[in-house]
Amino acid sequence: MTAGIDLGISATKIAGLNDREPRGFCTVAAEEPVASASGALGRFLSERRLQLREIERLAVTGVGAAALGGELLGVPCVRVDEFQATGRGGLLLAGLEQAIVVSMGTGTAILRAAADGVRHMGGSGVGGGTIQGLAARILHTADVPLLIETAATGSLANVDLQVGDLLPAYVGKLPSHATASNFGKLRGRATRGDCALGILNLVFQTIGVLAAFAARQEGFRDIVLTGKLTDVPQARQIFAGFADLYPVTFHFPEHAEYATALGAALAL
Repeated sequence: MTAGIDLGISATKIAGLNDREPRGFCTVAAEEPVASASGALGRFLSERRLQLREIERLAVTGVGAAALGGELLGVPCVRVDEFQATGRGGLLLAGLEQAIVVSMGTGTAILRAAADGVRHMGGSGVGGGTIQGLAARILHTADVPLLIETAATGSLANVDLQVGDLLPAYVGKLPSHATASNFGKLRGRATRGDCALGILNLVFQTIGVLAAFAARQEGFRDIVLTGKLTDVPQARQIFAGFADLYPVTFHFPEHAEYATALGAALAL
């Protein structure tokens, strides 16, 4: 088996791969890179009831990968470019041959992935870090699960200025519920739930628009979303709203948060 380890800012993820088939996943909190990688590998072996000798090679990627040497616990390590890993892993998880692959982490990276390779198209500083920062400032909490729970009670009509607030029906092809200005209608009557939902909407809409523009530029229709933010329940609803605006399909593959770790293993 080959295993891929993604040493991220907030978490370290590991994925096993055998004959191009995923063979298990696990996550540990990010610490010092060598400790995190060792901990992730140890937990993976324990949960899968594997022996260390059954791991032939390790592919390491992410911000902490440079701190690892040529081996980990005696297993040979190979560094893999993070963008290449994410693009490959996204396609594998979604079962697609080509797509725009979006990595939603602390920030956001947008990749063109196809049979001829993976290319980094650009990105944005808007991502999970934005959610935490705005929640800490506006709602005085950095607890993302609490933010998600609070957002379930919210209404965007109390925080976002929508097209319907400006004109009674449509502007060209824009439906009345389309956002004209994020937080453009925030007033004193807005609840914590309204603000929490407004934060999530701001981040996911920004990512969605950038991804849709990238897809249009490349002539692609499929956009694969990866990263931990794919687990946020409101994400699916917000991205579904783009169906009225752009001719693209957003994919939320199973195990999307492990796309980079899986793609690193696939690269070997």
